Amino acid sequence: MRGKFLKVAVAATAITMLATACSGGGDDTADEAGGKAGGELRVYASEPAFLLPSAGDDEPSLYVIRQLYRGLVKYNTETGAPENDLAESIESTDQKLWTIKIKSGYTFDNGEPVNADAFIRSWNYAAYGPNAQNNGYFMKRIAGIKDVSSTDPDGEGPKKAPEPKAKELSGLKKVDDLTFTVELDSPFSGFPTTIGYPGFSPMAKACVDAADKCNETPIGNGPYKIEGSWQHNVAINLVRSDSWKGEPGKPDKITYRIFADVDAGYAAFQAGELDVMYTLPPARYKEAKSTYADRLFEQPGDSFTYVGMPIYQPEFQKKEIRQALSLAIDRQSIIDAVFDGRFTPASGYVAPSFQGARDNICQYCKKDVEKAKQLLQQAGGWPAGKKLTLWANAGAGHEKWLQAVGDQIKAALGIDYELKVNLQFAEYLETADSKKFTGPFRLGWGPDYPYLETYLAPLYSTGADSNNSTFTNAQFDELLKQGDAAKNIDEAIPFYQKAEDILVEELPVIPMWWSKTAAVYGENVDKFVWNPVADADYGSTSLKQN
Repeated sequence: MRGKFLKVAVAATAITMLATACSGGGDDTADEAGGKAGGELRVYASEPAFLLPSAGDDEPSLYVIRQLYRGLVKYNTETGAPENDLAESIESTDQKLWTIKIKSGYTFDNGEPVNADAFIRSWNYAAYGPNAQNNGYFMKRIAGIKDVSSTDPDGEGPKKAPEPKAKELSGLKKVDDLTFTVELDSPFSGFPTTIGYPGFSPMAKACVDAADKCNETPIGNGPYKIEGSWQHNVAINLVRSDSWKGEPGKPDKITYRIFADVDAGYAAFQAGELDVMYTLPPARYKEAKSTYADRLFEQPGDSFTYVGMPIYQPEFQKKEIRQALSLAIDRQSIIDAVFDGRFTPASGYVAPSFQGARDNICQYCKKDVEKAKQLLQQAGGWPAGKKLTLWANAGAGHEKWLQAVGDQIKAALGIDYELKVNLQFAEYLETADSKKFTGPFRLGWGPDYPYLETYLAPLYSTGADSNNSTFTNAQFDELLKQGDAAKNIDEAIPFYQKAEDILVEELPVIPMWWSKTAAVYGENVDKFVWNPVADADYGSTSLKQN
């Protein structure tokens, strides 16, 4: 869910070989930039949903998974460009059949080899429908995906979905212990870039055989391993892995302290109980900037906050209703009042920093009360006496701005509202997945990999796992397919832009704003590292040594 296609990044081409970037060994005491190794890094976290790489697609999960597992590709700390990690090479002559060679000598923490079988096994496990893995969506391009999937005939009704035709993807073929091929359903030039997403990590056989157990006590292959097991709602403790053959992480230990809300986390940071917070309570930003000026990291972000429309509810099926609600909102006034003007109002669906992004393409994203009233009337009005329920997850400081949204809608359209902000994030995501929202819902999206398509397909293509609005549009899906088949990003952009044009008319979600990253770190931190794709890089962050 995180990433960026920087305007200076190198686009994938028809014949692709990513440069080797993973160094072996490394200096265990200091790197060339002066960061020293050792110590315990204590970081803020909220409760993850999963620790399996095939399932974890939320921010809290990914922050842990990125340290426990390593995949074929990583993203450059300075530029965000994709580089080989465990891959020796990734090559194709037609963008449809890819040959991947893996570096030798890597193992999981239980001693199993990280080889072709480990990747094939993991991707098959994620893709197989009955396993219900969130990151199965990312395998959708691989040949045979339809055969390992099945559809519930009556949608959560008494009839069960039939068993899929196959248990393994026909597009994955082992060549030898360290080589496998990936056949896609159709050409996709962005494939080498996408597989840096943690959902493409390898998995040990012991993990696949006992997935529930592995979710609690992961068997990773990365620079860190879990100490003990996941202490739900308390902590996750990682220590350096003695089986990792690549460049070691800087801290000896990374402790993820789990908090029910961000304010409690900030209080712990103020008390010296945390070394890093990757986020801040909105109401405490000015205070943090004043108090920790030289230890406050800031930069324009690519994370997208939106208000989703539950199109599966009858009140939201007409686009005019969605358009009217969007036109009732003054984004800049909310940003100024609640976030001290830090964020950028969204006028489209692709981050301004991405190649192919356009300014002010959403005609329904600026406040226009008269037009909102006209559209609401055109749609037949809002049901008399029915309140608009606005949803957000608890403990993240969303109440104030969501209330402002409700106040503006009520003032403009006369629709009364209520807030539903009592679910912790994991339960909130379960509500989203179960399509149980009864009204507009707050969610955010940080792109999964540095390629423009990541802002479009995962959220709005038909049947996508993160398509929480249940939007479906055949023309949109076809435009994405045409963009995917282009030879490179330059040729793909016009198709993706036409797909975005459909979104700004249909409004499956209401764009709100683009983030500005604000992280804070303590006096014990020597060098804080922020990756433009993966965000706070705890494994590369060093502590001062006495």
